[in-house]
Parts: sequence; C-alpha cells; structure tokens
Amino acid sequence: MLQTPLNHSVTKKTLKPLGFVLQNAGLVSAQQLEQALQTQAKYDDLKIGEILASQGALKPSTISFFVHQFPQLLEQSPQKQLGQYLQAADLLDEHQISEILQVQEQSDLKFGEISVRKGWIQQDTVNFFLLYFQPEALQNSPSCPGQTDTDNVSALPESDIKQATSPILLSPPHLGTDELGFVVNAFETNWIAPAGPHLDAFEQEFSEAVGISHAAALSSGTAGIHLALKLVGVGPGDEVFCSTLTFVASANPILYLGAVPIFIDSDRTSWNMDPNLLAEALRQRARRGKLPKAVILVHLYGQSADIEPILELCNEYNISLIEDAAESLGATYKGKATGTFGRLGIFSFNGNKIITTSGGGMLVSEDATLITQARFLSTQARDIAPHYQHSHLGYNYRLSNVLAGIGRGQLRFLPQKVAARRRIYHRYLQALGPLPGLTLMPEPTFGRATHWLSCVTIDPLKFGVSRNRVQAVLRAHHIESRPVWKPLHLQPLFATCDRIGGTVSEELFRNGLCLPSGSSMTDDDLDRVIAIITSLVR
Repeated sequence: MLQTPLNHSVTKKTLKPLGFVLQNAGLVSAQQLEQALQTQAKYDDLKIGEILASQGALKPSTISFFVHQFPQLLEQSPQKQLGQYLQAADLLDEHQISEILQVQEQSDLKFGEISVRKGWIQQDTVNFFLLYFQPEALQNSPSCPGQTDTDNVSALPESDIKQATSPILLSPPHLGTDELGFVVNAFETNWIAPAGPHLDAFEQEFSEAVGISHAAALSSGTAGIHLALKLVGVGPGDEVFCSTLTFVASANPILYLGAVPIFIDSDRTSWNMDPNLLAEALRQRARRGKLPKAVILVHLYGQSADIEPILELCNEYNISLIEDAAESLGATYKGKATGTFGRLGIFSFNGNKIITTSGGGMLVSEDATLITQARFLSTQARDIAPHYQHSHLGYNYRLSNVLAGIGRGQLRFLPQKVAARRRIYHRYLQALGPLPGLTLMPEPTFGRATHWLSCVTIDPLKFGVSRNRVQAVLRAHHIESRPVWKPLHLQPLFATCDRIGGTVSEELFRNGLCLPSGSSMTDDDLDRVIAIITSLVR
C-alpha cells in the first residue's frame, strides 16, 4: 500500500497509508475507503489510489499530488497561499480561484471560507491544508475554528476495534410483547381498516396519558400540523412563525396551505424558540399591521421550550399557538405535558420516536369541536349522506386500527422508556461532561426532559477534533450519530423566507451531534460509545 507522511506533529519519519491521508483530508468517506480496501484485498497488484480513481472517488491528478508532491511539500514547508495548494491538488481550477479572490477583495471572508460556502471544497479539506502548511491561520480563523483533527480508526484501542462489529443505532424501535397481542386481536376480529376499537382506545388512553380531553390519531405528525394550521384558519399569504431549529416537517405544512413561514431562532437555555426574539418579531409585525396567523412551537429532542412567555405573547396578540411535540412525548413543562398548552398540539409515532406505531401521529386539543373537525377532514371530509358526498377538501390522514394496536402496547411502557433515555443522558453527562470542549444539551429547571436524543456540542479548539470527525470515527465503528438539525432558514427550500435571529441555531448546527439514545441500549453499548469519544479528545 502507498504510504505518505502524516501525523499531528508532521514528523518526517511516521508513515500512514494513503487512504487514511485522503480520508483525513475530507476527500474520501470512510465507506469509500472501506470499499477500496476490500477491493485491494482481492487484487494485490492494485494500489489504493488506482482503485479510488477507478471508482470515481477522486481525480487521478489529485491522487498523484498526494503520492508525489505532498510528501515533498511537507519536507520543504514552502510558504504558499491556500489556493496554490488546492490548485496543485487539482481541487480548484484557475476560474474558481479567480472568483474566490474577487469575493475576497469585497469582503472580510477568508479564502477557505469562500470556497466552502460556494460548495467547491469541504471544510475538512480546507482545515487539512491549513493544518500542515498554515497552522497559525487555522488557529486564528473563525471559519474553521480549531478543526485540526488528524485522528483515524487505527488510533483507537484494539479492544474497541474488535468490539465494533454489532451496530448501535441512533434511536431504533423498542418493542415489547403487548404490541403483538393487540395486532393479533385486530387480525382475528378483522378490524384492519382505519377504524375500530383499538383506534378509539388508543385515542382515549393517549389523552389520559398526556392529560388532555380530546385526541385524533393520524397517519403522521406532519398530517397533524397540516390539519392544525387549517383548523385555525391559515390560508394563502398568511404568515406563520415557526422554530428554525427543527426537522423540515414542522414547516412543510405551512407551504401546503400557501402560507409563508417566518423562522425564529433558538435560545441557549433550551435550544428551542427564544421568547425574547418572538416578542420582538410580534412587536414589529404589529406595527406593520400584519400579525402571523399562528405560531408553531417545537419542543426539540425531548426538551420543552419555555412555554409560558410564548403562550402569553400568543394570547396578547390573539394568535393561535400550535405545539409541535413530535419529539417530546413524555416531557413536561412545570409539571404539565408538552403539547397540551396551545390551541392544538401534535405528537409523532415515527419509527425512531420514544413510542412508535411504525408511522403515525396524534392531534390533541381541549376544544372538542376542533378534534371532531380534524377527524372529519382526515377521512376525506365525507358528508353525512346515504351516498358518497363531499362538500369540503379532505385528506386520507387517519391512523389504522392495526397501527393503533401497536401504539396501545407502546404507550403502556412510556414511563419506562422515558426513564431509560434519561438514564442514558445522565450516563453521557457523567462520562463525557468533564471532557474539554464537549457540552451536553442543557435541561432547564422549568421542565423535565425525556432526552429522546442525547445531544452534545463539540468545540473543536478545546476538544481537539471536530464534530464531523467524531461522527466519522463513530460511523467507522458501526455507531450511528447525526448532526443537530440544520436550521430551516438555511435550507434551500426556505431561502427566500424571513428569519428572526439565527446565530444560536447556526452554531448548534455547526458543532452539535446527536448520540445513540435508544431505550434498548445496554450498558456495554453506552460504554462503547463513551470509550470511542473519550479516546478522541486532545
């Protein structure tokens, strides 16, 4: 296998395989490298660079640079500009460099930051070249703060590598035995359609579990948000305020109705909608005479937002509050369940949620009329008539009796599932909390979180490696993790939408990582995740 010099201190003697160099440079993924190594194992006469080139992973000229020129450059330590190195590696062409320099002349942005923003180069690649040829620029650059990691899987203890055979998933379904009993009953009684005793019972039992009067079981949480917006009168041209740090499903239904989303940044206390920014935005809209029709408040990763001031604002301006509690079933705010404060609330039973029906959701409210209307709209809005008659636009959004049976079985063990995820969070907090630069998602005193997902932020300057590197090493050990949600105001779909604030959610997205948190995780699973992350700190 081709070797090339590479380690953190850039000594001349230590050699590392070319494949790891390319991976550290952000030019090939762990999966691409693994596939190439498997191919090489079958064909001894093939070099790793030839295989990667044949797979289309890299240009032959780029591979040639790392084989021949890169080692020489390390020996010589020439003083060149970043663009010259990237051009020599055939990662940027003359036209791209010229365009970057033009932008640089008109802004305070650095060369690497511009190339990343344009999508021409990965941040890891910029950091790699800065590390080896301009380390002082890396330390002082706000665009790539301290992402100086050159770790690879081989740096981890051999015992951990041997253990990394069975996958640890982020949040897999956790089923018991009761679910099957309800499903078998549905089959035996032939209640398979979107109606039946399990559906009615699930709605009743769920209402009791969260402490609300009325609930309608639906095909998804997204369907719940869609119906909630429609029920409060949102239509074409209306504005709807929405948390920005969330999954796209929180805002997609706004577009379904031809309305316009306005995104509100997070606070640092809960990672949820900042009440102060909401107050500022409502004052601005009130002066313009154009208040939003509704506010969608997301409770993120099992953590309640600070509901009280937000609810007071909505009441003051006569705006409907819709709670997106898709991720927070089992969480409370001042002793009361999330999702039950607003005019309507929604929950999700997707496969990765704290309880699942495979796919499904629940719309809840204290207003019986709203839930009755939701059931009507969710079953194609069929009028009461001896024939099929429809006077309103309806939807096929009802949950089936079979899936409701799964939900009933899952709901029985909700307290145990919450306890399991809280235990996982506190185990991470105990083991990882003291590490420099690593911070777990806070739990404010106003609520009790489920920690549906345990999340951390990683400061690369203090921790020594970036969030992306931690994720890559976990992936190499068959451990699933994922970045914190990309703020919706950064999504191409919503590029033209207004936002209030944004810096907090952007920082959380840049450095945040969701760790495995499933309620079926074993102590051995937790120890494995913790050992790998701990081994990466510098």
